[in-house]
Amino acid sequence: MIRIGLIASFLAATAVHGAPLKEIRLGAAVPLSGAESKSGARLRDGYELAVELVNQAGGVEVGGVRVPVKLVLVDDKSDAAADERAVEDLAGQGVDVMLGTFGSSLVEKGSAVSEKLGVPYVAATGASKALYQRGFKNLFGLQAPIEQLGNALMRWAEEEQQRGRLPSPARIALVWEKTAHGKEYAEAIKDFAAKTPRRRAAWTVVLDESFELNAKDYKPALERLKAANADVVLVDAHLPDYITMHGQYAKMGLCHKMISYGARGPEREAREQLKAAADYVTSAVWWSDEMAHNARTAEFVKKFNDKYNRSADWYEALGYEAVRVSLEAIRHAGATDHAAVRSAIAQLKMESLLPGGFLAFPEQYGGQAQYLFVVQQNLPDGSAPVIYPRIAAVKEGVAPNPACRQIAAFRSSRCRRRRGRLRRARAGPTTPRCACARARATRSAAGIAGSGC
Repeated sequence: MIRIGLIASFLAATAVHGAPLKEIRLGAAVPLSGAESKSGARLRDGYELAVELVNQAGGVEVGGVRVPVKLVLVDDKSDAAADERAVEDLAGQGVDVMLGTFGSSLVEKGSAVSEKLGVPYVAATGASKALYQRGFKNLFGLQAPIEQLGNALMRWAEEEQQRGRLPSPARIALVWEKTAHGKEYAEAIKDFAAKTPRRRAAWTVVLDESFELNAKDYKPALERLKAANADVVLVDAHLPDYITMHGQYAKMGLCHKMISYGARGPEREAREQLKAAADYVTSAVWWSDEMAHNARTAEFVKKFNDKYNRSADWYEALGYEAVRVSLEAIRHAGATDHAAVRSAIAQLKMESLLPGGFLAFPEQYGGQAQYLFVVQQNLPDGSAPVIYPRIAAVKEGVAPNPACRQIAAFRSSRCRRRRGRLRRARAGPTTPRCACARARATRSAAGIAGSGC
């Protein structure tokens, strides 16, 4: 607490006695190691691309002068305490805006430190509504609330149900990470299913279970999932948990008419490890490179592909937009004074890559952006096209999951072979069928009665 007080005093003094602006400094504590390292690296890539492109264009115009941008990155090791220390250190180095870490749990800690120090904190991730109900003035979130993610998945499922592709009534198994993010997801699904008499008749939650982050063995929970006899499985999980859980799900031979892991599904790492098991996983996301492109989106997709030789996911797009928000606010403020930048972000309404095409941070939602999710589905060809809402859809979604028929056919064939082996074992040792046939033919030709076996 004393350290934070000293840093706050330093920041206040430098704000009063500011030197001519030579560069804009953006600080970012992100998980480059630990459990969230894959997601953190994606976020970093979005940050770095945005800064690179701005500097290639000559920097940001502040008070009539073009100023270069410097990104100061620190690894928070996927650890909340380390993130808090990193935010303190970055503030002590005089960064003008703090770019957020990955995930609601880490954002909760880092943003609290940034709030105490009066440094604007632009959170590329952090969808839990609880983050924005703490009365903070310096926190601005780009991710629309997690409850809207659950609603988007259920709206698509409801459409498929009404078209006769999913059963009615349908049984839902709800499995969620033990975080504020997971709790809000679960509440959104249950609220949707219970909202009207028609929905209450159409949906029944038969399993409602939470799990700890970064677990290694999900088999006990998956056995309970198997026993629940659900039609639809809706999981909220971070990327490492999705990969581990779904890998064990597939090895157990489980399959459901619809399965989703929230915002996870088409990530390159997951498809490489899970292979065909990830086919037909459905996800609701904040952005997809298969959305309709305006000129700004097309430029981002091309520049990202050129730099990283791969397609961008929502992680990178949100990181990219967080930098754009920060720099656009500094341009509007005409200075890097923290109070002026915070005020500029609060009033900002800018064109964006994100659904709806505009980005703002409404005060009534605590500074959390509000827009619709898009639903996408993994296909066997490696793509993950947008399937909902229809106005944004690239392809029609597939329901029920066709992989279940293949698994059922394989099980049936295996059961028939097993039953055959058991019958032969009970009958005792026998002469092979081809030898029996030859023996019968020989005896018949010789006019001898008997089976020949």
